[in-house]
Amino acid sequence: MSLKVLKFGGSSVANKTLLFKVANIIINQYLSGNDIVAVVSAQGKTTNELVKKSQEINEFASAREMDVLLSTGEQASVALLCMAVEKLGFKAISLLGWQIGFGTDSEHQNARIKRLTTKRIRKELKKNNIVIVAGFQGINDWEDITTLGRGGSDTSAVAISAAMNADACVIYTDVDGVYDMDPNKFPNAKKFSKISYDFMLDLTASGTKVLNHRAVEMAKKYSVEIKVLSTFTENEGTIVSGRVHK
Repeated sequence: MSLKVLKFGGSSVANKTLLFKVANIIINQYLSGNDIVAVVSAQGKTTNELVKKSQEINEFASAREMDVLLSTGEQASVALLCMAVEKLGFKAISLLGWQIGFGTDSEHQNARIKRLTTKRIRKELKKNNIVIVAGFQGINDWEDITTLGRGGSDTSAVAISAAMNADACVIYTDVDGVYDMDPNKFPNAKKFSKISYDFMLDLTASGTKVLNHRAVEMAKKYSVEIKVLSTFTENEGTIVSGRVHK
């Protein structure tokens, strides 16, 4: 069986209807004969809401405690998505960053991945489970929860793809690919069918938010080809790889 890593952003799992839509995307890929690892972000604007809650209590909260708080957003979304998959009649298991061995440094709120053990994921795949992983989070050498910074779930997905030599790494988002400008603001924006890692890094450096900058750096380092698709349409997306963009 081939292995596909599918990452879904917060807008893709923002409510009940979207959770079941994503569950069906995952199941369809599974029924096509693939092992599936789905990496999920916190629902909708949950992270912003958690930041707001923290500021109501302590505007100078420590970075460590912020990571403990912010990581709960992904914990909720993976559990809910797992429940949706189970409701549709398929086996799934949700796992947090520490459970799959995402080891990071100790730079709270902006941690970098140092290592990833894949033993637990492989064990669950052998049971024919769909594995649903909380993105954005890990654990440091002192067993403290860490987070990878905004957009860190992209990095989680690429890291798993690299460590497990996945056959595909697909990033589902609210746009149907990578554009030269924000298509929501500029109707004449040009979409790329293929784009190089270096050009994508230039775009992220200039403010494009479709992919996380660190995720693209990691994809380039480990030659992980990324496909960017929309959760909401069936349009052709954008492939990010070592090839020249067009």
